[in-house]
Amino acid sequence: LLSFLAKKDDPNSGGRQMPQHYGHKELNIVSQSSPTGTQYLQAVGTAQTRKWEGTKEVVYVSSGEGTTSQGEVHEALNLASREKLPVIFHIEDNEYAISVHISEQTSGGSVYSMVSGYQNLARYNIDGTDFFEANLAFQKAVDRARKGKGPSVIVSNVVRLFPHSSSDDQRKYRSEEDLKKDRKRDPILQFEAACVEAKAISQKEFDKIRNEANVLVDEEAVWAEAQDHPDLDTALDFNNAHTPFPEGTPFNEEINEKVVLVDAINHALSEEMDRNDKMVIFGQDIADPKGGVFTATRGLTNKFGNDRVFNSPLAEAAIIGTAIGMACAGWRAVTEIQFADYIWTAMMQIRNELASMRYRSNNAWSCPVVIRVPVGGYIHGGLCHSQSIDAYFMHMPGIRIAYPSNAADAKGLLKSACRMDDPVIFMEHKGLYRQGFAAAPEPDKNYILPFGKANVVQEGEVLTIITWGAMVQKSIEAVKKEQIGEGIVEIVDLRTLNPLDEETIGASVQKTGKILVVHEDNLTNGPGGEIAAIIADQFFDYLDGPVKRVASADSHVPFNWYLEDKVLPQTQNIQTALKDLLEY
Repeated sequence: LLSFLAKKDDPNSGGRQMPQHYGHKELNIVSQSSPTGTQYLQAVGTAQTRKWEGTKEVVYVSSGEGTTSQGEVHEALNLASREKLPVIFHIEDNEYAISVHISEQTSGGSVYSMVSGYQNLARYNIDGTDFFEANLAFQKAVDRARKGKGPSVIVSNVVRLFPHSSSDDQRKYRSEEDLKKDRKRDPILQFEAACVEAKAISQKEFDKIRNEANVLVDEEAVWAEAQDHPDLDTALDFNNAHTPFPEGTPFNEEINEKVVLVDAINHALSEEMDRNDKMVIFGQDIADPKGGVFTATRGLTNKFGNDRVFNSPLAEAAIIGTAIGMACAGWRAVTEIQFADYIWTAMMQIRNELASMRYRSNNAWSCPVVIRVPVGGYIHGGLCHSQSIDAYFMHMPGIRIAYPSNAADAKGLLKSACRMDDPVIFMEHKGLYRQGFAAAPEPDKNYILPFGKANVVQEGEVLTIITWGAMVQKSIEAVKKEQIGEGIVEIVDLRTLNPLDEETIGASVQKTGKILVVHEDNLTNGPGGEIAAIIADQFFDYLDGPVKRVASADSHVPFNWYLEDKVLPQTQNIQTALKDLLEY
């Protein structure tokens, strides 16, 4: 009732979610959201941790039959069956997905038949309105899971006695005869009749229970309506963790004179795996002997074993969905999406699940998942191996973003990400992986670089370039090629895009008064537009000219390298913008 009335003490979400989006930390009910089917992969991720820990615990996940049309359901069935995980998939089949009948949803009109091809998957097709039959099926499924025999699907044929929602009128698409037949199969009435017939309890006693329940519900409804609404000043709470970022440590000891960026990432992962026994790494092609398409995870399976560093199916939603389930069970999942260009199949899991878990559960649940993503162009990768995704994720509450420009920063930021309480998208520019200019002396295992701390690459008094990632080096080159003397142009490497270091940005604006924002993402709705807006809003009085931007053209990235040069920002573009702004 507190949930339906969105009250402050609603144990599911503190009034943040619509009714029936249940969650309860003490009862191990993970916060549920509106997307249909996303919960299946999360359940599989949690079940995987139960197997790793060797417990006898079983994971339960359920949905209606319409949800089985979602691809993520089949990804979950595939993973759970392959790994023989202790999870029960319960399909409540009332034959209607709102108004769409199962005959229009499912080949053959049978979920039970549809899931028959998965090895190690037990199937039960039951009358879900019969308590005793359902109870027996679940006992068998639980016993099977606890013995390590694998997952089960229980398809319960049930009834829908009322419309899908308050805005739905099922009389528009269901006959009165059909509805009458369902009412006769009301599971509570059937349970009563079975118990009375078996003389386990009298009808009079059932009537007493029903009357007491009606009175209780009326009383509780009055009580719930009188409870407080959430405090207005809590509306923005728990988009992110309220705990501080891991504390930064100085670069005290150099363990390598020079390390390239991809190797710094590899070393950071290895050090954090040594530190945290509940950290796992997975993604496509990341296990040895390949060790990732860019070799960022090379050697880690050999060192830590296939239980901790392993390949995922070629399914980005499965990667992120299972990582969420692992995080909810107290594990640290560090995932890799092979190319940023293919992260989009995981967007439902990222936007509506990962990013919102803490907020929607009112801080009861959290998902500190790390998503490593190779990004960017300049490698002649064409439309689907060159994308920049900065702006999409800067727009998303609840996700932290790192985007290093050099090896030392990459190591310090990744180690910080592996210890944070928030989910992190860790962007790694493919074009920087082995570049000499991005190489750096390697800090030791104690080095931590906190989020939200920009780096002033070079100081200046007249103009500031705000940039990050691969554009840092291009900005340095542009200043040199334009033969601008020392102390003129200041270059600020943001290093993280959420949070932004607005303090360093503001200090530089106040010092120079002229700002050029350089980024690889598209110009329109790109990160530079937001940074320019922040500067205009907070530091307008210090500006001596317009805030200029250099960015990619609003275009897809072509494969031909001459055309690619035209689309992506080049050093010459930065030079031109510098000259114009200095002369303004």
